[in-house]
Amino acid sequence: MFSKVLIVDDLGSINQGVASVLQTLKVSTVVQAQYCDEAYLKLKKAKMDGEPFELLITDLSFKADHREQEFTSGESLVKAIHQDFPELKIIVYSIEDRLQTVRLLLEYGIDAYVCKGRRGLLELQQALNKVVNGGQFLSQEISHALSQKSEMEIEDFDIELMRQLSLGYSQDQISKFLKEAKMYPNSLSSIEKRLNRLRLQFNANNAIHLVSIVKDLGLI
Repeated sequence: MFSKVLIVDDLGSINQGVASVLQTLKVSTVVQAQYCDEAYLKLKKAKMDGEPFELLITDLSFKADHREQEFTSGESLVKAIHQDFPELKIIVYSIEDRLQTVRLLLEYGIDAYVCKGRRGLLELQQALNKVVNGGQFLSQEISHALSQKSEMEIEDFDIELMRQLSLGYSQDQISKFLKEAKMYPNSLSSIEKRLNRLRLQFNANNAIHLVSIVKDLGLI
């Protein structure tokens, strides 16, 4: 099991719950932080002292207060760590379940994504056991949703198209936006065909229904 772990969450009660799981697993050194900047400095100092952390467990959402922060979210912290501490294992423990966020974090090299909830601490323990052995862990609902998404074969272009639609733009306006952004295909007929395919794919009755469905899925 890991011997030195840093927990980052702005709620002390959450930190204590995570710490209790780590203590159960005989983790010898558990350090807590309530700010992302504070966590980054602790990681940096530990590495300079020759006693680096082996694992970071972080939330994504942090409430702003009077302190100015360079890293205002767990996502920005993970991105920086991916660049500056590539050897550090990372577990995200968050209530956030938007697929776009999870997909981006996976690109940043996180080792596990655990959803907070009734089974959160149990799944966190499962994640720890898997990550320490070089594996990857995703909460069941996240894993299932990502699997559904891959089966739907949704491309980045589709997501941008639906995002523009969600902003209230007409197909003519979307076509103009795509042309200015040099994104293809961008003709009005291509956009109409793609939206028709997406409506069929998501069993949507109309464009408004389509936007509602993909928002619920966390795709936009």
